[in-house]
Amino acid sequence: MAELGAHLTAASAGDDRPSIFEAVAQDSLMAAVKPALQHLVKVLAESNPGRYGFLWHWFDEIYVLLDLLLQQHYLARCSASFSENFYSLKRIPIGDCRQQPLATAGLPKRQHWKSLLLLVLVPYLKGKLEKLVSSLREEDEYSIHPPSSSWKRFYRAFLAAYPFVNMTWEGWFLIQQLCYILGKAQHHSPMLRLAGVRLVRLTAEDIQALEKKLAGDTSSQTHSIKTQVQSAVRKALGGFAFSLSTGLSISVFFLQFLDWWYSSENQETIKSLTALPTPPPPVHLDHGAGSALLPKLKTVCPLCRKIRVNATALSTSGFVFCYRCVYSYVKTHQRCPITGYATELQHLVKLYSPES
Repeated sequence: MAELGAHLTAASAGDDRPSIFEAVAQDSLMAAVKPALQHLVKVLAESNPGRYGFLWHWFDEIYVLLDLLLQQHYLARCSASFSENFYSLKRIPIGDCRQQPLATAGLPKRQHWKSLLLLVLVPYLKGKLEKLVSSLREEDEYSIHPPSSSWKRFYRAFLAAYPFVNMTWEGWFLIQQLCYILGKAQHHSPMLRLAGVRLVRLTAEDIQALEKKLAGDTSSQTHSIKTQVQSAVRKALGGFAFSLSTGLSISVFFLQFLDWWYSSENQETIKSLTALPTPPPPVHLDHGAGSALLPKLKTVCPLCRKIRVNATALSTSGFVFCYRCVYSYVKTHQRCPITGYATELQHLVKLYSPES
């Protein structure tokens, strides 16, 4: 009985700890938003390059700025990132404080700025590094540097080492998640540990405090121009964040579908489904019906059985004849001598060899 009571006490004390599914789901939420917005900007840029081309060219910088404003808003008001607040989670400083601070209290300045930088700057730098590696790999295939140049040796060594660095990075996250599942760690992500915080679920007091703060901001009256401008900017950012949160609650499945549809792994499947069918092989007519047989020598005309003069191809079938022979045949029969495909005189294509 004593052991059962101790187990229940520990379970009740850890009720605020989110499950691994909640933790991983909030991580993947923002990862699904960026590809969807990127595709939207790409469609706009392709439809009107003069007006929207700069959005595509500076997409990463514009996105990181919007992400910075969004995360700053939620960290200041809810002590959580946008995706963490979406899943009713909050951040608290690491420590054995029995009385957890309310979500409206915000994080200490040190944890706040470290969380903001790790939420925004690390994904931005990782994306830039992946693009740099991709461009270097393309440059390596069509490089103009001498084989013995120091620059080429450096970036070839960098390209060789990058897969191992990336594997170490992903393995670090995987090991941290396994430790979190086994109860050996307070964080499912190394980024939380570096920020000095851990995730917990929102309590009823947190929800009431957030609702009260929202109602207080709506009913507060400001008089000075500076405070009015600050309030207007804060309300606009809050409205954008609220609309984004509400829209995600409705379209999260659609965003996941777009992420899957435009993923690199799915492109080969899409191409195979949307590829044009292979044209059927030529239908050879019987020799008695007037069709020509192909000669054994490729330089011989199938019609006159002599070396071709003024080689001319039929665009409908690709076979090559003498110009005079195929001109007379097509003008009389309106079809290819070999395949029987319907052919007109405008389908004759003169071939020019280097010798001529």
